[in-house]
Amino acid sequence: MTTADDERVVVQPFGAAPALQPYDLFATRIWQARPAALRGHLDAWVAEVLRMRAANPQPAGRTNRGGWNSGDMTLLERPIFALLREAVHTGCANALREMGVVGVSFDLQSWVNLHDRGGFNFLHVHEGCLLSGSFYLKVPPGSGRFVFRDPRPGVVHGYVKGAVPNGYSDIQLTPEAGLMVLFPCWMEHYVEPHESDEPRIVIAFNALPKS
Repeated sequence: MTTADDERVVVQPFGAAPALQPYDLFATRIWQARPAALRGHLDAWVAEVLRMRAANPQPAGRTNRGGWNSGDMTLLERPIFALLREAVHTGCANALREMGVVGVSFDLQSWVNLHDRGGFNFLHVHEGCLLSGSFYLKVPPGSGRFVFRDPRPGVVHGYVKGAVPNGYSDIQLTPEAGLMVLFPCWMEHYVEPHESDEPRIVIAFNALPKS
C-alpha cells in the first residue's frame, strides 16, 4: 500500500531542455563565378549587343518589358562570343556534375536581355531545361536586382517571415558586370525595375539536353 507521501511527481529543474539537433532539408544550390579571363572582353560584347539592337530594334517579348531582348536564341554561337560560350559550357557541365547529371550531352540556348529605364522581367521559370543562368555585361548603378522566389510553395502560408529557419524569404541578388550565375531551371525568378538611363545588359542562357 502506498501513501500520499510516497506518490511524488519528479519535476525537471527549470531550464532543462532537450538538446535539439538541426537538419536543413530541401537545400537549393545556385552557383556564381567571376571569370577573370572574360573581363577584358566586356566592352566589345556590349558594343556587339548594341549593334544587334540597332539592326533589329523590335524586342522579342517573352518576359522582358521596358527594353529589348533578342529573337536570336543562339547568341553564343557567334564567333565574337566564343570565349564566353566556352566558359558558360564549362560552368554548366561542372554544375550539372554536382547535381549528379553525368554523361548527358547538352546544347546552349542563349539570348540578350536589355533593360532601359523602368524595364524589368516578370516572374517566370525556364521549363524543361537542365540548368539556366545569366552572364552580366553591363550593370550601371540603379540596375534592377535579380530575385529568386522561395521555391517551397507551402512556406508562404507560414507565420514566420524573413531569412530565418522555416521562414519565408525571397533571395535578392545584386548583379555586377562579369558575374555568371547558374541556377535550377525550375526556380521562379524575376528582375526588379531598372532605375538608370544607361542600359542593363545580360546574356541569359539555358543548358538543353540534345535531342
